[in-house]
Amino acid sequence: MDFIQRTIDIARANVEEGGRPFATVIARDGEILAESPNRVSQTNDPTAHAEILAIREACTRLGTEHLTGCTIYVLAHPCPMCLGSLYYCSPEKVVFLTQRDDYEPHYVDDRKYFELATFYAEFAKDWTERRLPMEYQPRDAAIDGYREWQQCNSGTATYSPRHPQGSR
Repeated sequence: MDFIQRTIDIARANVEEGGRPFATVIARDGEILAESPNRVSQTNDPTAHAEILAIREACTRLGTEHLTGCTIYVLAHPCPMCLGSLYYCSPEKVVFLTQRDDYEPHYVDDRKYFELATFYAEFAKDWTERRLPMEYQPRDAAIDGYREWQQCNSGTATYSPRHPQGSR
């Protein structure tokens, strides 16, 4: 199967249905595990990006949060939210088919605090310097849940997929 063409076809079909021109296909061992278009417009959910939806489906199907051995095909270079999710699910590799500079003349998605041209630099700033107003209000009790998690995981602060008690 041509996973790249499938990704393109899903994105184009989504545009025809009133959605945005983004799609993701997750494959392993020559088969599609999950696929999704971007569903932000259809659901009014700003997190309903194609990568996020396809990752959720693949992880549910496999019964794990780790997509090792998978290749993830995405139409466009991932936004920071999706990039973080891709790192977190640990696929074998990510294949993207366009970059922002390629599609920017045809598609712009600027928000109050999010502009494609500046967001990666914004994301790298210290939280005190970002455009998005953020306030840090430390509480000692906020650490209690982490302490409890550590106690439930044999005293280690590290999550390991080999220790299912860590997935609580």
